[in-house]
Amino acid sequence: MRIIVLFNLKDGVSVAEYEEWAKTRDIPGVNALGSVSGFTVHKASGVFGDDSAKPVYDYFEIIDITDMDAFVGDISTEEFQAAAAPFQDYADNPQFILTEDL
Repeated sequence: MRIIVLFNLKDGVSVAEYEEWAKTRDIPGVNALGSVSGFTVHKASGVFGDDSAKPVYDYFEIIDITDMDAFVGDISTEEFQAAAAPFQDYADNPQFILTEDL
């Protein structure tokens, strides 16, 4: 299963501060979870075919998980909750989209 997270940063959040946290804390921390087979964060750079358009979302996370129950267990620990807490300070109304392969 893949979870896709779409979000923009909250007003006033430093892009450099968020990206440093994502690279040094969030990406390694999520990838260390036993239920996660892959986690990447992407920054939008444009809209294909329209150089003047601005993407609706600035950031995208792709979380590949092996099992939803195991994932929920992994992210429910006090340790993970504390490590992930800054995300709520950075992300403005993130959308967590559950997907399934066709």
